[in-house]
Amino acid sequence: MLRPIFHFLLAAFLALPAMVLPVHAEVGSDQVVFSISLEPDGLDPTVAAAASIGEVVHYNVLEGLVKIEESGATTPLLASGWRLENGGTTYRFALRKGVRFHDGASFDASAVRFSFERAMAPGSTNKAKKALFDNIAAIETPDAYTVVLRLRHADANTLFRLGESTAVVLHPDTAEQAAIRPVGTGPYRFERWDRGSSIDLVKYAGYRNASQVFMRAVKFRFINQPAAQANAMAAREVDVFFNIATQTVERFQADRAYQVLIGASSGKGMLALNNRRKPLDDVRVRRAITHAIDRERFIQKVLDGRGKAIGSHFSPTDAGYVHLAGLYPYDPKRAKALLREAGVKLPISLTLTLPPTPYARDGAPVIVAALEAIGIQVTTESVDWAHWLSGAFKGDFDITLINHVEPLDYPIYTDPDYYFGYESAEFRQLVERHAASSSARERQVLFARMQRKLANDAVNAWIFAPQLSTVARKRLKGLWMNYPIFAHDVAALRWE
Repeated sequence: MLRPIFHFLLAAFLALPAMVLPVHAEVGSDQVVFSISLEPDGLDPTVAAAASIGEVVHYNVLEGLVKIEESGATTPLLASGWRLENGGTTYRFALRKGVRFHDGASFDASAVRFSFERAMAPGSTNKAKKALFDNIAAIETPDAYTVVLRLRHADANTLFRLGESTAVVLHPDTAEQAAIRPVGTGPYRFERWDRGSSIDLVKYAGYRNASQVFMRAVKFRFINQPAAQANAMAAREVDVFFNIATQTVERFQADRAYQVLIGASSGKGMLALNNRRKPLDDVRVRRAITHAIDRERFIQKVLDGRGKAIGSHFSPTDAGYVHLAGLYPYDPKRAKALLREAGVKLPISLTLTLPPTPYARDGAPVIVAALEAIGIQVTTESVDWAHWLSGAFKGDFDITLINHVEPLDYPIYTDPDYYFGYESAEFRQLVERHAASSSARERQVLFARMQRKLANDAVNAWIFAPQLSTVARKRLKGLWMNYPIFAHDVAALRWE
């Protein structure tokens, strides 16, 4: 949630002069242009939910103690190293010295403490509050370059979560304006936001490893329609198309200037169901909806076959993943029987809210036909990303087609106020036991039980784990193929 000061700062910000980058970079230059599907609703990933925020600022403008590499491994970033103590309940971080924020202020332990205490505070909207920050019992800063985190219980995922965008370190003096003008320690500083069009970042001359950063500037353009993507390709206006619509990939494969990278992600594509609204508050109705969807047909027709069927809110990339798609095979007869068992009066009328992503817009006809075949009449409602975030994501929806891209985000199901309104004391207990356990075997068993619990309760109708299709100029080096998190490490890029 953005602060009240947002509107005042936005007016002031829009009045500032800004450097405008060229429309596109020439191969071999020191600039790069990205196309991403969704425009962020703000630029502070510690208070807002959209994954597109991290796509722009994470590793580029804002940094955390830890970095997640393409392999999923964790390496030092603002921390130069760390040590585990007390059976894994204490993390002692040594911070890098000589690091400065973009306004010249020195980075030290006080900035880490400020950022983490802000995330831990009552009323915090940080996505990782339950998964990470609620587990921090105390933060100690014995000196300017040491941070000690004392956990309530050991958690093997702590370092990974510290590497996500929700744990970036903000400038204590400018955190309130981070949503519109973030000031960080990264290799790029924020320059300009042309609402509805693009965001420009430029190289920070005071960056600690500035000589190893080859790109002087980066532009993130917001293009989510396949036709517009194809036009931008033909005009050579974009160097990288990230997470492009799969049905558009063939056009790029035929263009000798581009290469197509197909990689894995932690995404979970699903038909999200509002568990608070009748008749979706009946598990039999939710199970009927799941049985009505032919996952493989959806994947072939909408994703051009680039995905795997899933049956719970876990990705095949997760260690300990259990394949549960077979729990609800495509079975319209079983779906109709469940509706009769639930005693609902047919036809049921539901509204399907669609964000502006190709998988949602292209997938809508498949979902509508599947549900209408079992007696559920569906009206579609197409909204832009800002309205999806202020509407469906706030709980104002019946059903919505969405891809959750964050890794290991199952703790969202412990929050009954989350947008699909799932309430289960049993699931919360499983998550708590899993987080507190120091036994690898017990953690594995509990991880499987969590997956089965969500599937048995049919909280949502999970459909696909997508592959990621990234299209890039052939001479651009350093891009990720696999995305354990949605982030673009622009400082690692160079023109060959």
